[in-house]
Amino acid sequence: MGPHRTAGSPAGYGGRLSAVWSGRRALVTGATGIVGSWLCRDLLDRGAEVTAFVRDDDPQSDFFRTETAGRCSIVRGDLARFEDCARAINHSESDTVFHLGAQTLVGAALRDPLETLESNVRGTYNVLEAARRFEGLVSAVVVASSDKAYGDTGGVAYEESMPMMGRHPYDVSKSCGDLIASAYAHTYGVPVAITRCGNIYGGGDLNWSRIVPGTIRSIARGERPILRSNGKAVRDYIYVRDVVAAYLLTAEALGSHGVAGEAFNFSCESRVTVFEIVERICALMNAHADPVVLDAARFEIPEQTLSARKARERLQWEPLWSLDAGLEETIAWYREYLARNLAEPAHALR
Repeated sequence: MGPHRTAGSPAGYGGRLSAVWSGRRALVTGATGIVGSWLCRDLLDRGAEVTAFVRDDDPQSDFFRTETAGRCSIVRGDLARFEDCARAINHSESDTVFHLGAQTLVGAALRDPLETLESNVRGTYNVLEAARRFEGLVSAVVVASSDKAYGDTGGVAYEESMPMMGRHPYDVSKSCGDLIASAYAHTYGVPVAITRCGNIYGGGDLNWSRIVPGTIRSIARGERPILRSNGKAVRDYIYVRDVVAAYLLTAEALGSHGVAGEAFNFSCESRVTVFEIVERICALMNAHADPVVLDAARFEIPEQTLSARKARERLQWEPLWSLDAGLEETIAWYREYLARNLAEPAHALR
């Protein structure tokens, strides 16, 4: 099954965005992550000049494994150092900044909250302060956030009007970053918008503790998937290519009145449990779902789902890949990757 076509289509987005991005200069922080790698490649294919802000080389990242790194300018630095952020924007003369760089693992945040706060909070205000100082250069900043910024609403679908109520280190880091972005927009006129997604999946994510890549790898090896959680948590899952389109549309919309300082949720509004996502993957891989449930995850929010109504109405965004279509493309990517990396050791998976 190919991409699930809705009122728009990937071709339609391409026609709408290609002319807009041709010749623009974009800076992408977090370029070696799953979304950063896909975003850099998409921008390059649309004719943009891309500068990647990179702290550590990761030879397993798609950014380095493919031709993407060779097509980008690379600035090396640390988001927690203002001088590095300022140099990245100033020397690249970027007109658009996609701030994706962050510590994204909830477990790592619990073990080392300082690293997460330094990266996600200080890193965000450093990027925004640099954009403010070089306002003659920067016309759009997209801050990639998360549904975790809302905290626990008791299962009520998140809407952008809700307060930021993170309670644990990773969640709080995203709540803080979003409030800081809003302050820079409303106080200093920085053209920044905030994007919030649920669980992003797709080829290139090598954090095996995450449910989608971890489950695919277990099944490909003939092993039982291992769930760190109790399997009952409800989440939204969104394919990485839909997220890339969301970021591009948000950046484009920042040229319109009333978008700066706004937040937008992007979601398939799927409400799928961990057990259900494992079952879907198993069905697509013709395997029997019999996961090992460790029930060891701490501070899990029981239900998280996003309303994407605002993004549909204001940005004309909608997901173009159904869950099964996105998972099929993702499974194909991992089958090819794992065939080349059969000796890689296994780890406990969520």
